[in-house]
Amino acid sequence: MEQENSTTTVKNFFLVGFTESAMLQYILFITFLIIYSMTWLGNVTIITTLITDQQLHKLMCFLLGNLAFIDLSESPVTLPKMLWDLLSEVKTITFGGCITQMFFFHFTGDAVAILLIVMALDRYVALHKPFQYLNVMNHNVLLRLVAGAWVEGFVHSIVQVALVIRLPFCGPNFLDNFYCDVPQVIKLACRDSYVVSNSGLLTTLIFIALIVSYAVILVKIRTRITEGKHKAFSTCGAQVAVVSIHFVPSIFIYAHPFQKLVVDKAISSLYTVITPMLKPIIYTLRITETKNAVNRLLNIFFR
Repeated sequence: MEQENSTTTVKNFFLVGFTESAMLQYILFITFLIIYSMTWLGNVTIITTLITDQQLHKLMCFLLGNLAFIDLSESPVTLPKMLWDLLSEVKTITFGGCITQMFFFHFTGDAVAILLIVMALDRYVALHKPFQYLNVMNHNVLLRLVAGAWVEGFVHSIVQVALVIRLPFCGPNFLDNFYCDVPQVIKLACRDSYVVSNSGLLTTLIFIALIVSYAVILVKIRTRITEGKHKAFSTCGAQVAVVSIHFVPSIFIYAHPFQKLVVDKAISSLYTVITPMLKPIIYTLRITETKNAVNRLLNIFFR
């Protein structure tokens, strides 16, 4: 028995999904398909606007474009499979497919987290050292920071996946979720899964550090900035909103990896489905330059 439990015999995972009601599954399919379409439309619009509008060829907009690109990369990791399963009677994913989905999910998700840190650093330097800003945060530096975000996401994801692969899976193989992620998969391991690292503490610390950083930035804007105060508030306010909708749901999910709560699936759908759609909307509505540029682009197409 000990030998049997030391190897992985599971070839497929059955995804429980959201509900067994066929009518509700059709409603969710239409809802998530609309959200998926809006996610692509919003992020592609942001990227196209930043590339074509000469007025937005700035360092901050370069970071915003990379964030939109990562959101485009993150959304297809879970949504297409979820949409397919909502129309399928049997919802399965191979063991290899599950591991691959986990890899790309953490790869893109962690890259977003690091990029949000870079964006906070960019605003801090812009407000605290405005005269040295172009020297400190030049294009080459931002390229290295963005590349570092992708590299860190890759390393983090490799570590997570490597720890999961070490665990034996010999049944049961019913995954109580609509996609593969570490907190749900490790519960199906045949032995104790304490060897898997918990991302909840790290995510919480990053979120607290970012909120404190933006609090310092906002105080700086309020007390010392006289010109362009509204513009600075709008930019930082948009970033605080994006940081919150990205980190709060993920903290909830990863802070209790070995417990199951009723609202886990709802929070997971918020984190994986809705958040990538909200980010371009927030940036478009909150940042005046971006909003005006999007309006100019739309006027060209619908003139």
